[in-house]
Amino acid sequence: MHTLDWIVLVGTLMFIVLYGIWRSRNIGTSENFLAGKRDLPWWTIGLSVMATQASAITFLSTPGQGFADGMQFVQYYFGMPIAMIFLCVFVLPVYYRLRVTTAYEYLEQRFDLRMRTLTAVLFLIQRGMAAAISIYAPSIILSVVFGWNLMFTNFLMAVFVVIYTTSGGSTAVSRTQELQMTIMLSGLVLAFVLVLQKLPEGVGMTEAWQIAGATGKTQVVDWSFDWSNRYNVWSGMLGATFLFLSYFGTDQSQVGRYLSGKSLRETRLGLLFNGFVKIPMQFLVLSVGVMVFVFYQFNSQPLHFKQEHRAWVSDSDYETSFRRLEQANDSLFAEKQLVLDGLNGAIQRGDEQARSAHEETLRQLEKSRESLRFQAKELIYRADKKSDPGLDSLKASKPQKYAQELNTKYKDTDYVFINFILRNIPVGIIGLMIAVIFCASWSSTASELSALTATSVSDIYRRSFAPGRDDHHYFRVSKWATVLWGGIITVFAIYFDLFDNLIQAVNMVGSLFYGTILGIFFTAFFLKKVGGQAVFWAAVATQAVIAYLFFGVSKDPFLWYNPLGCGLVMGLSWILQHTLFKK
Repeated sequence: MHTLDWIVLVGTLMFIVLYGIWRSRNIGTSENFLAGKRDLPWWTIGLSVMATQASAITFLSTPGQGFADGMQFVQYYFGMPIAMIFLCVFVLPVYYRLRVTTAYEYLEQRFDLRMRTLTAVLFLIQRGMAAAISIYAPSIILSVVFGWNLMFTNFLMAVFVVIYTTSGGSTAVSRTQELQMTIMLSGLVLAFVLVLQKLPEGVGMTEAWQIAGATGKTQVVDWSFDWSNRYNVWSGMLGATFLFLSYFGTDQSQVGRYLSGKSLRETRLGLLFNGFVKIPMQFLVLSVGVMVFVFYQFNSQPLHFKQEHRAWVSDSDYETSFRRLEQANDSLFAEKQLVLDGLNGAIQRGDEQARSAHEETLRQLEKSRESLRFQAKELIYRADKKSDPGLDSLKASKPQKYAQELNTKYKDTDYVFINFILRNIPVGIIGLMIAVIFCASWSSTASELSALTATSVSDIYRRSFAPGRDDHHYFRVSKWATVLWGGIITVFAIYFDLFDNLIQAVNMVGSLFYGTILGIFFTAFFLKKVGGQAVFWAAVATQAVIAYLFFGVSKDPFLWYNPLGCGLVMGLSWILQHTLFKK
């Protein structure tokens, strides 16, 4: 990067750290550290909630999702307004009436200490894993830009987050997120404008969108009902609604944000703001990826975006074969330019017949390019000295499974947007764009660290291991717990280079646990005659079933595991209460 980019990047990040420390300089009690001063207005709550969810994965992986699969991922967020309205009506009044520090505090009052502990432990496992992904995502950037070891980069990223989270706890997190979200939204709009400016003369937003539509990238709604289809309108409106209910209603990383509101009204406004702004924001992020796709229709693009993988091939016997694929990719690119010229001309003339013909040709060329990309991954697999030979046996017996495993192991879509930034954005703005991604990472990771600390101290340590100690003791333990969790998620981050897309990884990890957790809370809210023993064993059985389905059957319908888990807990607990535990 240029010196100016370094100045912009370092200056922005240092300002955020110092701002967080300054805004939380008067925090001196464990309650204020864990829950904040409960004085936040609705706009700070809304921006903080958005910033917690909009991690670096949103700004790094989601454009790659748009580049590869188009706009369909936005359907995942269709259930968010429904979830926000439900929480505002049924859940928030309970939390505010009881004035809890964590969501799991309520479960002890409703059931018993065992239920509070079980739910807190489930949360700690899944949120620790999700926080690791939030650390890993920006580490990709540093490892690409600076050539650093990924393990060292994960450690470096965690250190800065721990510093300002430890300084002021929940208050530092919420106040810095207000600033971070403003920077992120500004950077997102800037990225979209910059991509449009890089398109050829005569290709504006309308033409670019039509070109993207020719290859299926602009389809937003998929009405087909298919369990194996991860994203359609049904999984978004039904499956994802339950995921959001659990995430925003029971996940301490979000509950901790809005419990800091100065009133129930302010918190409701903040959640509704998030619910109705999130869909347009996500639409914009995916649109950036789609526009990058259009940009690469007119500009030469790498056959494989992860240069580390390309370096493996250069040091192997497969270099010649890979070069042939790159030459074929160049030939396809040249052929595509003629087709795009014809398509753009047909669009401007309004010639529908010529347009349809060019669109069909463009689709076939894109399929050919995807075939070349897959062949490139096969060569990378051959060149990988740590590859699993077991993949070869899948190729003949289960070709679809083979293709899925290969695409997962040698994915490169998370590198698409950062490649575009580093090669095509003006000096100075590169530093700002990378700072945007760092802001996103720090905001979500800080929330997760704060939530992990609050749950560990309030629900586990303070309640079961060291009750009755003075506040200074818990305040000191809270700071050390933040440091400890920073170390744990850094270790977890080392093992998260395992998913075909980081944004999907977050949703998968959440769906593995959220259904069970939501079922526990729904039972508490709506099944008043069910007691602690029944719901405890129902939750244990449900978690075992969901884990079996996820790891033993299929990960693809993971969004549906949220309503399934919720329904199983409620149904089983009701049955157990009226049979085994009937009084």
